[in-house]
Amino acid sequence: MKMDVLTITGAAVVTVLSITSHEAAHGFVANRLGDSTAREQGRLTLNPIPHIDLFFTILLPLFLILSGSGFIFGGAKPVPVNVSRLHSPRRDWALVGVAGPAMNLAIALALTVILSAATGFGLTNADSSLARILAIGIFLNVLLAVFNLIPIPPLDGSRLVQYFLSGEALIFYRRIEQFGLLIILGLLFLVPGASALLAVIVFRLVELITLPFGVWTDVEPLLQSTLSG
Repeated sequence: MKMDVLTITGAAVVTVLSITSHEAAHGFVANRLGDSTAREQGRLTLNPIPHIDLFFTILLPLFLILSGSGFIFGGAKPVPVNVSRLHSPRRDWALVGVAGPAMNLAIALALTVILSAATGFGLTNADSSLARILAIGIFLNVLLAVFNLIPIPPLDGSRLVQYFLSGEALIFYRRIEQFGLLIILGLLFLVPGASALLAVIVFRLVELITLPFGVWTDVEPLLQSTLSG
């Protein structure tokens, strides 16, 4: 289904805010755990402007939304973190890594509550632009959380894995980071079923979040029609 201008604009705004909030969360947690680098560089803010990367934050996600792609991908300028300044570098680096996906799951939950309330009070119906924007926002934030938790450096999931490694295993794992992006793209676009598996995981998690609030039956058809183009 083709989206109208209002839906496209709303989805683009939610996308930018979601991506930049992900990065801001890394900075907030790092600052709390002893590293003020992000604050010193003006990145400790929910204001999206300091976090925006023209291509990855705006142009790429907008192109994927307009093309009706089922895989919406984007990013922001990484928040700088000086691991050596953290109180407990190994533990805190893992916590900083988890902060981004946790923020996206929190946003997905907040959007679910808004959709549930708007539907319950009759402020929107199941096929309105508002409902479609919120459904896209829920899906996008769950996708950002799941994707970033893939345990391949430099994604956030790798920070968690590093906490449990030591010695040669840790050294080898960190060396993977220089090839990380190529590995990730290879898995998603060259390995049969990899992107489909990611989509299944995201949809099941969206269902898990929205079902208790009674909006899964609204969100599922909206996502199916929107992402199928």
